[in-house]
Amino acid sequence: MELSLASIIAFFLLWVVAFILLRILVLRRRMGGLRGEMAEVQLKRLALEVALSNTAARTAAQPDAEEMGEPLNILILGGGGREHALAWAVAKSPLCRKLYAAPGNAGIAAVAECVALDPMDGAAVIAWCQENGIEFVIVGPEAPLAAGVADDLAAAGIPAFGPGREAARLEASKAFTKEICDACGAPTAAYARFTDAGAARAHVRAAHVQTGGAPIVIKADGLAAGKGVVVAMTLAEAEAAIDDMFGGAFGEAGTQVVIEEFMEGEEASFFVLSDGETVLPLATAQDHKRAFDGDEGPNTGGMGAYSPAPVMTPEIERRALDEIVRPCIAEMARRGIPYKGVLYAGLMIDESGPRLVEYNVRFGDPECQAMMLRLGSDLLPALLACATGGLDKVALEWNPEPAISVVMAANGYPGSYQKGAEIGGLDAAGAVEGVTIFHAGTRADGGRILANGGRVLNVSATGRDIAEARQRAYAAIDRIDWPGGFCRTDIAWRALERE
Repeated sequence: MELSLASIIAFFLLWVVAFILLRILVLRRRMGGLRGEMAEVQLKRLALEVALSNTAARTAAQPDAEEMGEPLNILILGGGGREHALAWAVAKSPLCRKLYAAPGNAGIAAVAECVALDPMDGAAVIAWCQENGIEFVIVGPEAPLAAGVADDLAAAGIPAFGPGREAARLEASKAFTKEICDACGAPTAAYARFTDAGAARAHVRAAHVQTGGAPIVIKADGLAAGKGVVVAMTLAEAEAAIDDMFGGAFGEAGTQVVIEEFMEGEEASFFVLSDGETVLPLATAQDHKRAFDGDEGPNTGGMGAYSPAPVMTPEIERRALDEIVRPCIAEMARRGIPYKGVLYAGLMIDESGPRLVEYNVRFGDPECQAMMLRLGSDLLPALLACATGGLDKVALEWNPEPAISVVMAANGYPGSYQKGAEIGGLDAAGAVEGVTIFHAGTRADGGRILANGGRVLNVSATGRDIAEARQRAYAAIDRIDWPGGFCRTDIAWRALERE
């Protein structure tokens, strides 16, 4: 007997429903006498597990809301451009019932309810989550992760996206990352670590003689908002950087210093997700750290980015996964520190292949903004899988068209700058084809949008090629009325040279 397509689909759907019911019954038995809030938490975790298991049956299509389970109340910790991009992506998911952000910003307020909550205060975050029925927390910045907020949430029975305190040392301690690389053989720059300024100065003097005056890299070991790295072109610059770091320029981050050989090549960023076992590659990007055109001026948190990175060929991606990322995640698991969350590998690529520059334990900012514009799938199931397991059942699609994000910063950034200036023209700028504006440092004052940080806006755009995406972003910037801000005018110059 021949079965129609409708009959086959109906049979499959019945099988899925029966499977879900069986899983719920099994869990109820395991839970035995558990009652109240803990039972509810376990049932919701089961719903997440079942939703993720259903993704194994899909091909290119995303599951619909019914297949993915009950929608969730979600909190995003953070208030920058990265968090706006994540909120923008998560808010579109059928798995999201209600979205909150703490503290958020004026742009995030368009897609989430912003709450006055300190992301660094784990106890306050947990209390607020329990009072407001939050079922999943996405930790955006690195500082709360390094402080153990994800651990605190997990201990309270609230699933969280982001690594625990020990795993977050991959960003919080450059010396720890070097130790992991040494243990698993991941290629990276030769280095030495110091807790004494005199010994560090002696090391750079010897290195200066041995290398014939080649540049040398001085890094504050801890978190320094992306600014604790100095590429010293002279011995005097190297010694000054050492004195600054040990002298307190970066606070606790500079109590230990890592000194590295200078690596030649082209830098790129490679992002993956992990649930502690499975590694799911995301996308690649390149950013611009220096404040001014031509890669001049001081280091910043990032003045612009684009995705994908042309230098990251399929072969380079494969080698980065096989030689760097997977071995490091396996080494973390071997030590009993499973890595769960997004891992951002900063790479240096030359003719010999990729080498690791550093790890970050969160999405890059502004790389995340460009990447989210290219994502063609629902992001939320993948984030949930990092926290609850089952990442091997998740697949994501990416739009091959490139995206760019240009940062508009307050005059004076990354040094001192003023806050409170009104920003006009945002509606006109957002009307440019292919443009999305993510807010980084803004606040609302009635109907006005005011600058409230160093990096203030991320003007982002897609296009058929990087030239079109770039043209659209800068056309939008031309419509923004903010005399107190500036931007680089050469974002994506490397990609344009390749085209």
